[in-house]
Amino acid sequence: MDTFALVVTIGVALFFTYTNGFHDSANAIATSVSTRALTPRAALLMAAVMNFAGAFLGSGVAKTVSEGLIETPHGSHGMWILFAALVGAITWNMITWYFGLPSSSSHALFGGMVGAALAASSTVYWSGVLEKVVIPMFVSPVIGLCVGYLVMCAILWMFRRSTPRRAQRGFRVAQTVSAAAMALGHGLQDAQKTMGIVVMALVIADVEDEGDAIPWWVKVVCALMLSLGTYAGGWRIMRTLGRRIIDLQPPQGFAAETTAAGIMYSASFMFHAPISTTHVITSAIMGVGATKRVKAVRWGVAKNIVMGWFVTMPAAAGVAAAVYWLVHLAFE
Repeated sequence: MDTFALVVTIGVALFFTYTNGFHDSANAIATSVSTRALTPRAALLMAAVMNFAGAFLGSGVAKTVSEGLIETPHGSHGMWILFAALVGAITWNMITWYFGLPSSSSHALFGGMVGAALAASSTVYWSGVLEKVVIPMFVSPVIGLCVGYLVMCAILWMFRRSTPRRAQRGFRVAQTVSAAAMALGHGLQDAQKTMGIVVMALVIADVEDEGDAIPWWVKVVCALMLSLGTYAGGWRIMRTLGRRIIDLQPPQGFAAETTAAGIMYSASFMFHAPISTTHVITSAIMGVGATKRVKAVRWGVAKNIVMGWFVTMPAAAGVAAAVYWLVHLAFE
């Protein structure tokens, strides 16, 4: 039974990674596709490859997820918690994908972990949740908005004497690089989150000891599933990010992607903080768009997106808690 529970939990974790990939593929390429810097399929292929590569660049975020948010429970009870957390996150991913809402897969996962742990009367490290999840959830969009605005202002000043046609052409080429950097950062952040869950499952099953290095096969399968999901493409969310918030041009797309990528690398390497790629790219797009004029940003769409961010963790937590109670009843 323990082996079966481990296999099922890892399988669900990998499916979550796949949904994370197609849900968040828009984060890396929506701006490049909307500005026609890249064709959709070329953009998805590039994003899938860079997602795969990014997964191997570090392990700090995975350590935060596996050790810093909830106490690692043991036995079948612990597997139920992880299973419920993943189902809660997957459910929220599918709902928001259906409505084309760029919400955070990461915060859906964290909400699921906290909800399942509370339902099971397991320990939640509230200081870790506050420092590594809640504070970055509020701070990273503000930074994305402000830095995106400043980067775009700097670009406008630097290229103020360039002809619009030549600048557009140059930034289309530059966007290929910035989109690749964004996709690499997405792999660095989001593949590690699932690695953390799989490592927790292995510790619960006594296959690994707490604090051990992430097994190579865990890195490979998590990276592969994220890449496959990314290549599948989340077109509904892509339309929201690429067109509905603001009509992007190549310079603005470059500025937004460069801003978001810089924030993700800083959070991963300096703070080991699992931030939301969705939050940073969306807020960067808003900041970049505001340089045109404040009314250029469709703030009604932006308001709905931000409201979704606040709902994500409690919604996923509620689903995860309900799933845990159902599984608990079924197997007790």
